[in-house]
Amino acid sequence: MVTEAPRSRNEDISYREKRYLIMMSIRLVCFVIAVVMFIKGAGWLTAIPAVGAIAIPYFAVVFANGGREPSGRSRFRPYEPNLPQPYAPPEDGREPRGGTYPGAAEPGGTGIPGNGGAPGRTG
Repeated sequence: MVTEAPRSRNEDISYREKRYLIMMSIRLVCFVIAVVMFIKGAGWLTAIPAVGAIAIPYFAVVFANGGREPSGRSRFRPYEPNLPQPYAPPEDGREPRGGTYPGAAEPGGTGIPGNGGAPGRTG
């Protein structure tokens, strides 16, 4: 193929239909082999093709309904988390001191919005 363009929709559907039919044909063969082995008295070996006949339809449907597959890795961007920058102390080497903000009330004071200067509860 000369271009990196994806397959046309019709080609993609045709490809998935062929893959589904091939898998279901394999399932039919597994089923017939399981029946023949059961009739011949093969014992527990009958379970091997029987499990194939039971499991293949699931995978056939998943692959058939999978839709278009990406043609290359160039369409995917790697995950780049948006993390905050790590903490860097101030240039002068002092740690910032917590505590007051401009206009903040003193601890235990009555200037806290919403308390209306009401005395604290007792008891």
